[in-house]
Amino acid sequence: MLLSSLSVKNFRKHISSNFQFAEGLNYIVGKNSIGKTSILEAIHYLCSSRNIFAKDSEVLSFNQDQFEIEGVFQNKNINKVRYFFNNNENKKYYFLNGKQIHKSSEIVGRFPVVTLTPNDHQITQGSPADRRKFFDSVFSQASKTYLDFLIDYNKILKNRSVILNKLSEKITPSLLDELDSWTENLITKGAQIIKYRKKFIRDFNNYLIDSYAQIMDSNEIPSIKYLTISDEPDFDEKTVLESLIKENRELEIKRNINLFGPHRDDFLFEINGINLKKFGSQGQNKTFQITLRFAEFFYLKEFTNEVPIFLLDDVFSELDAFRAGRVSEFLKKVGQAFITLTDFSNLSFLSKSDRDIIINLSTS
Repeated sequence: MLLSSLSVKNFRKHISSNFQFAEGLNYIVGKNSIGKTSILEAIHYLCSSRNIFAKDSEVLSFNQDQFEIEGVFQNKNINKVRYFFNNNENKKYYFLNGKQIHKSSEIVGRFPVVTLTPNDHQITQGSPADRRKFFDSVFSQASKTYLDFLIDYNKILKNRSVILNKLSEKITPSLLDELDSWTENLITKGAQIIKYRKKFIRDFNNYLIDSYAQIMDSNEIPSIKYLTISDEPDFDEKTVLESLIKENRELEIKRNINLFGPHRDDFLFEINGINLKKFGSQGQNKTFQITLRFAEFFYLKEFTNEVPIFLLDDVFSELDAFRAGRVSEFLKKVGQAFITLTDFSNLSFLSKSDRDIIINLSTS
């Protein structure tokens, strides 16, 4: 899949900008605060109908009340995408080939995208919620079924939370019956999510190991362990989750919280069996973060039958020469990529082929 062109209006520093892209690596070069990352944000909007970093209202150009993004994707067919936001109405509109798409879930996975930014440190060093967010994003792009389960599950969680809150104030038979009803739904959908995650992680680990070897070429072996409701490898998801929730019904009411389910899961990152978050060096954490994104790329390429678009924001400034050189070499194996840089002249380890271009915003 290729993004051949992009047009942005009233979007951060871009009052009206148009770009034509190469099928290989697109190096977006310019000084800080000139609008490099904004291009990646705009591309991400087209791929997912969502921003990477900010709310819609926060990316409007100064004194403007609406912005517009248009792009053309080429794969087996040509797809024209338009994203429009009106701040006065506080509404966003997503059009695919002239037809309005009303649900973001209909876009996820249609134009797979992988995004590597300095904020990725939160994946390895942040909270369990950061890791769940990462993997849910990957798996949702790979599987529409998983995305549907996740959407349903989150709705169930919210409704069950409302009932728990009411029960914390006053316990009545009708509320207990309603809680039990939502509990059955939570168990069913939660067990399905856990089952999918178990399989996805088994598959994803293979891509992680291959990608890590490409970047480090060392004896270090990375791995991901899924920390969920049971340590047993072949446990029955529904049976275990049902037992946990029903045995702790009174505790959940007392604490007014959904205590068990995939919304409480975590993922453990290891190198040679050693906990990365606790004992990994800064360099190992950074390498792991980059490797996760390359693994995501090749995983999505396999499971969506589409070549994802790869967005890399200011990545090379944080890498030593060895890692930067290996990442640059590895990028030759991906499809279309968009890479922001402050200065190309000092990055001699980066290669440029006939399939690549430099977009110099300082002179545009």
